[in-house]
Amino acid sequence: SLENAIARLLTGFAPERDQEKRIPPFRLIALQDIDMAHDLNAKPPPLGGSCAGIQNMTAPSFMDMALEAAERARQAGEVPIGCVIVRDGEIIAAAGNRTLIDRDPTAHAEVLALRAAAHVLGSERLTGCDLYVTLEPCTMCAAAISFARIRRLYYGASDPKGGAVESGVQFFAAPTCHHRPEVYSSVGESQAAALLRDFFKARR
Repeated sequence: SLENAIARLLTGFAPERDQEKRIPPFRLIALQDIDMAHDLNAKPPPLGGSCAGIQNMTAPSFMDMALEAAERARQAGEVPIGCVIVRDGEIIAAAGNRTLIDRDPTAHAEVLALRAAAHVLGSERLTGCDLYVTLEPCTMCAAAISFARIRRLYYGASDPKGGAVESGVQFFAAPTCHHRPEVYSSVGESQAAALLRDFFKARR
């Protein structure tokens, strides 16, 4: 089912600390499993695997997966932003915000997903990959998306205060931006905005 697929994607199979640490042999690889890999220079597992049920999804369906990642971030006390990266109709990486958990100001969902996808593909250039994120990327994440050569960017809610795609500095329009993905906004906008609104309302 879709629910089981996203659960596997985000949690994977965490090995015991006293056992050999390795990436699980299926296509959907969670960030925490990549972090636990004992050799990040090792050749990634072959693409393809047991999660064929989520192949060939449409844009809204992939955004649903990003929303699920955002919800899991919310449950962990993080700002609910989620991201998935897709190549050839399959999700190869997913992440939610982890800035508090990792004590890392750069641990935004997009950055974590880009790191995971780069490891899966064995390349820092994610040519042919599409990125789905629930909130308009900030300047840092927009730059990372450009550096990774993401083909298409889909995002949900706009972020007038912190966004950098159609808001703020409009990074992709800057002359110093050397790669501009195709951008599609407002995909799953109402759900993404509601998740963020409810999260901050509960903390006021």
